[in-house]
Amino acid sequence: MSSPDSLGHPERAAIFGANAERVGWHEGALWSVRAKRDAAAAAVEGWEELRVAAAQIKSHTLSRLPDYLEQFEDRATQLGVHVHWAADAAEHNAIVLGLLRERSIARVVKSKSMLTEECGLNPHLEAHGIEVVDTDLGERIVQLRAEPPSHIVMPAIHLKREEVGELFHRELGAEAGLSDPQALVELALAATSTLWLRAEGLHERALEAEGVAVDERDRALEAEAGLTGVNFAIAETGGFVVVTNEGNADLGTALPKLHIACMGIEKLIPRERDLGVFLRLLARSATGQPISAYTSHFHGPPADGELHLVLVDNGRSNLLARSPLRRSLACIRCGACLNTCPV
Repeated sequence: MSSPDSLGHPERAAIFGANAERVGWHEGALWSVRAKRDAAAAAVEGWEELRVAAAQIKSHTLSRLPDYLEQFEDRATQLGVHVHWAADAAEHNAIVLGLLRERSIARVVKSKSMLTEECGLNPHLEAHGIEVVDTDLGERIVQLRAEPPSHIVMPAIHLKREEVGELFHRELGAEAGLSDPQALVELALAATSTLWLRAEGLHERALEAEGVAVDERDRALEAEAGLTGVNFAIAETGGFVVVTNEGNADLGTALPKLHIACMGIEKLIPRERDLGVFLRLLARSATGQPISAYTSHFHGPPADGELHLVLVDNGRSNLLARSPLRRSLACIRCGACLNTCPV
């Protein structure tokens, strides 16, 4: 019998589909998100006109993508950002690994990034002895389960709360049988908060003040670099935006001295004034919220730190050259399509 890791998508889908109860529950979870999205869209006057405006901005950007990328690189460099270019996933992974190795960094805290999932960054870094801690709650859950996300916005939506409780009992020391969602979230937040304290050395200092020796495990959990994705980058300013609901990108980049941001070249928009169009669409289509809890703008590194941005092609130029497929580069990664058709 084949191991689960050796199964392809059709085999996995057949196993999942054979459990009628789970299929019904999962379908209900996705459709509830779809209903929230539709209600949020209906509450915005001129919603379709807003979508058309976004499509036109994206179409224009793609028609002049090389020019806008050069403008963005120039402006970002002026802000003190180190810009790197990666032709494919292997080059992206090599650049990130190189930046970490040059600084003898062995631990990274990472906020949600579908580009790094696309490139297989986590296993690449771990294979070279670097610890990666995903700080988005859903991403952390699937990381602890050693499996990829099932959805680009809600990575662990395929799991029931009882399964998360079993996972946290096994990995985080939660009491057996814990399944209350609020308690599970608080437990995960507490574990993540410890990581932030260790990243800044506050955990170590607090223990020393109490006369408690700091063991190697405490030192091993100190974060030395923060890694994020990019939701939107602006050619006009050289800045970029990271959108989260948990604030983990802010903490993950504020404490370590090194921030590495990874971005597909299609995430570019021309002007700062264009950003509002996409922010109004993104959260409503993703989760049914008027706006995400955190919209973080980055315009260069902090005074005592470094900011490196890796621009990734990985087949995007080929799509750009093929007119029937070019429109796929207009995707803003809201995940709304996955709530209707997971394929």
